[in-house]
Amino acid sequence: VGGVNAVLSASVTRFLRNVGMLSTTGRCRPFDASGDGYVRSEGCGMVVLKRLSEAQADGDRIWAVVRGSAVNQNGSSAGLTVPNGPAQERVMQEALERAGAEPGMVDYLEAHGTGTDVGDTIEINAIASAYGQGGEREHPLLLGSVKSNIGHLEWASGIAGLIKTALALRHGVIPQQLHFNDPNPNVDW
Repeated sequence: VGGVNAVLSASVTRFLRNVGMLSTTGRCRPFDASGDGYVRSEGCGMVVLKRLSEAQADGDRIWAVVRGSAVNQNGSSAGLTVPNGPAQERVMQEALERAGAEPGMVDYLEAHGTGTDVGDTIEINAIASAYGQGGEREHPLLLGSVKSNIGHLEWASGIAGLIKTALALRHGVIPQQLHFNDPNPNVDW
């Protein structure tokens, strides 16, 4: 499975700039007070998915195990650039349920990270609702977005986040969240 993004249409880039989705500074700053949008990037990523039992039987090198997943769509919201927090919360809760995981079992979350004041605030509130259930956490939930490292791969962004997380698990190190200096003040960190 995988994804590919190639930026081929100047008119799409102009549209995204005109509606205020693209960063005026040329940097993605997820969760930062100075976040002003994203930077389009190009790339591709591919992974091989196999049932764990088959991968083990075949002697494959296993980089990560996907215990559960979920898919939904934004639904109605206040506008094109405004995410739907309840929809985000529901998809995270469904993924946890399918994985048979309690929210406190998760130590790291690879987030979308719009890099905007409104989008990041809504997403982090949804994350707090979904992953803050069940009382106090033993460890804080670490949060990242691959956008700060490579830009927004758009159609390949999901696979980029999966690959980043698998590599972080493999190497025991979460890549630095670049361009994060001042936490978004609208979030109750």
